[in-house]
Amino acid sequence: MKSYTDLEQSKKLAEILPLESADMRYAPIGDIHPWVWEGNPKLLETDSTPCWSLAALLDILYQVKEIKHQRVTILVGGFAGQQWYVEFVKVQDEKSVLLEHSKELVDACVEMILKLHELNLL
Repeated sequence: MKSYTDLEQSKKLAEILPLESADMRYAPIGDIHPWVWEGNPKLLETDSTPCWSLAALLDILYQVKEIKHQRVTILVGGFAGQQWYVEFVKVQDEKSVLLEHSKELVDACVEMILKLHELNLL
């Protein structure tokens, strides 16, 4: 199970999310594994890339839910193997606005965040 964003996803999210919402960083020397950023300001001076754990992504989606008074649902299921689904629902009319799915919950969360940003719902 994937537990944090890959480098490509991290770069996309870094363009739209507050960098403080990232709880990890990719090392500037190209390490393949991110490391935890514990609020050390010196790390921000490097050329590292912010990285988001699954917990941080879920927290971002939860904040959207609270601010926009919408519902974000995470389901597991599917026809051909296990799939994770992230659904954004308008509470007023209970209509599904967006639905993303992937075998990796991190990937589904990233795609949902990118779509919410495109629709100015983030």
